Parts: sequence; C-alpha cells; structure tokens
Amino acid sequence: MRISFDLDDTLICYHNGARHDPNRVWWLLRGWLHEPQRSGAGALLRELGRDHELWVYTTSYRDPRTVWWWLRCYGVRLGYVVNQYRHERTFGRRGPSKCPAQFGIHLHIDDSWGVWEENRWDRNVCVVSPHDPDWADRVRAAVACVARKEPPPVPPEVPEEYRARGWV
Repeated sequence: MRISFDLDDTLICYHNGARHDPNRVWWLLRGWLHEPQRSGAGALLRELGRDHELWVYTTSYRDPRTVWWWLRCYGVRLGYVVNQYRHERTFGRRGPSKCPAQFGIHLHIDDSWGVWEENRWDRNVCVVSPHDPDWADRVRAAVACVARKEPPPVPPEVPEEYRARGWV
C-alpha cells in the first residue's frame, strides 16, 4: 500500500508546545536540514515503511532531495516526493490542493480539513491535528482500515460545517 504524508503541521510541527523527536540529522547536513520532526514520526514512519511504500505529498516548494535526506537521517526510506512543482505539472495551478488518488496513493495523512473535503469521495485522507498526542495511533488505525478496503475513520473533531453538510 502506498501511504503519503504532508510535511507542515503533520510531520513538521513548529507550534508552541510541540514535542519533537531528537535531532538525528548528521552534523554536516544541519545547515540544510533543520526542520524539527514531530514526536513519534520517526518510529511511526520506520514501522510503516517495513510493509508499505512511503511518500511525501506537500504543497510546499521544498526540494525533493532535501526531504529525502531529512527523512533518511531518521532512518526512513522514502519512495517519492510530490511537492508543489510536481503537483502543478500534473494539475495546473487551478486544480485541487492535493489529489492523492491521481498519484496512486491509497492513504494520505494531512492536518488540513480542506484536503479531506476535496477528497471526500475518494475517502483516502486521514486528518491528524498537530496538537493530537495520539496522532500516530490514529494513523495506524487508518492504515488498518485501508488495508481492509475500508475508508479511514473520521476523527471526532470534524468541523461543524462538514457535519452540517452531511459529509460525515
């Protein structure tokens, strides 16, 4: 199964009170690879990487090689990086912000309810809050559901606007 992760506020958290994994970036690379990895991300990605193909799908313009090296320092093997340049080459500037199914991604992990809304008919997005200490367990539960050909569970903190529209 191909699983992709967003970077900002999903694997990289800068907000106040965010907990981070210890910096495992080699000292020679720290000038280029300085992003703080969210607590538990390294262990989760290594665990999932044993049985699944891991990708990054981000709306940032980060260089894919930089993302690849950053995660490699944490022991994570990455299959591919879809950044904003690659996304725009596929969909243009007016398309959806992210469309994981078009890249053969079975499950996408993101912090944005907007991404969930855009892909609600594909039912392949798991939303995790940057403030959720149990985010890794939510991801594991979503992976288990998708492996059984079920949609990922909808977290209880769905914004009221989506509930009112009957999308949940």
